[in-house]
Amino acid sequence: MKLLLLSLIAVVAAPTFAESPFACDRSALTPEQRKRHFDELSPALRARKLGIRELRDGFEFEFPPDTPTFQMVSEWVAGERLCCAFFDIDVHVEREHSRLWLRLTGREGVKQFIRADFASWF
Repeated sequence: MKLLLLSLIAVVAAPTFAESPFACDRSALTPEQRKRHFDELSPALRARKLGIRELRDGFEFEFPPDTPTFQMVSEWVAGERLCCAFFDIDVHVEREHSRLWLRLTGREGVKQFIRADFASWF
């Protein structure tokens, strides 16, 4: 009985969700959000990118640690998480304002998606 109860708890506690396909769902953003995300923020961030670090399961993009860039990265992340739900997204600011990193990672295949979809960032 105890083993059955533990098994039921494990089934109930385990998250169940369908993984989204590797495709940008632009319809997740309003027309105004799409314009801002793809036509304004993405090119601005590409221009400010200082470097790229390749990771096992994705990439990290380095940016200047100034406040305007941090605000742009944060706004970009807010949109990107909607249209590309398959990403694990992290923003990391190192101590003493030395570096700002945007990390995009995820399950198997995400790294290849980033290489293709973000080709102009490389």
